[in-house]
Amino acid sequence: MSLGVESDALSAVGRASHEIGIGALIGGNLFARTAMHPSLTEISDERERGRVLNRSWRRYGTVNSIALAAVVAGWAGARLEEARPRMLSGRERNLAVGKDLAVAAVAVTGVASAVLGVRFSADAPEGSVPMKDGDHTAPEASDEAARRKRWLNRVGAANLASAVSLAAINASLSQTNFRRPPVRRLLRRSYG
Repeated sequence: MSLGVESDALSAVGRASHEIGIGALIGGNLFARTAMHPSLTEISDERERGRVLNRSWRRYGTVNSIALAAVVAGWAGARLEEARPRMLSGRERNLAVGKDLAVAAVAVTGVASAVLGVRFSADAPEGSVPMKDGDHTAPEASDEAARRKRWLNRVGAANLASAVSLAAINASLSQTNFRRPPVRRLLRRSYG
């Protein structure tokens, strides 16, 4: 099967969306961990910290949802066409399986983070769970809220690790494909 112009353009859009989605997931997670969460200590009221934390994540949740959909859809589309096993070298096939696992891990931890985040926010009216900072509940928080926040931190860390792994696998796949001689790529594409 040969790829036409329309298919190449669609693949480029899918790939770009996939890469931008990974960037948004990593960027949002890193921003929260290194900037927003520690900065919440500037707010003197512990309940206001929780309210700001949960409002911020609720707003970014839209970005995370779109990014996650782009990551999954971009790779699923590629797996149906140019990343089918018969189109790939042995090394690329191994990397593609690794990418399958990384995309699944990003999806599962992303959805789990969203569910836990919504539940955590519901532990107090308007999301005002008492917080020491963005990562730790204050002693006044309920035991359930503290437990949820610990789980949310763990799942968020797993999501970040999965997304970084996915970015690394993407880089390896790109480098492997780049190093494959153009004639072999053309022959594999033309004669599968």
